Amino acid sequence: MKLPENIKTDIINQCTFSASRSGGPGGQNVNKVNTKIEVRLVIQACDCFSEKQKQLIRCKLKNRISNDDELVLFESSERSQLRNKEKVSKRLILLIQEALTPVKKRIRTKPTAGSKQKRLLGKKLQAQKKQLRQKPNM
Repeated sequence: MKLPENIKTDIINQCTFSASRSGGPGGQNVNKVNTKIEVRLVIQACDCFSEKQKQLIRCKLKNRISNDDELVLFESSERSQLRNKEKVSKRLILLIQEALTPVKKRIRTKPTAGSKQKRLLGKKLQAQKKQLRQKPNM
C-alpha cells in the first residue's frame, strides 16, 4: 500500500529523533560527532492511522515495538547525521507501508499438462537408468 505524501510527513512529524555517538571504527569522527540517529514513533499517539491500522502495525512489527508501544529504529551507517536521519526516515516509512499492505490470498492452481508430461518422462528415464544397472539374466 503506497502512503500519500501528506501522511508520510505526518508520520515523520510525530516521530522523535535523537542523536548519539555511534560505535565501531571511524577514528575521531566517531569519538567526537553524534551521528547515530534513533527514531521513536509512539503508535497509540499517532493520529494519522485508524485503530485497525494501528493493530495491523502492532501485529506485523511486534519484534520492533517496545513495551511502551513505541516503534524504535536506529541508523549509524553514514558519517553525516543528516544522511542517517534521511535513511532511517525512509526505512520507517517502508516498514509502515509493508505492514499496512494487505496479504494477497493465494489462488490454488492445478499442474499443467506439460508439467505432468515432464514429470512422467523424468520418472521413465529414472526407471530406465535403474533397469540398466541390473545384472543381465542368463
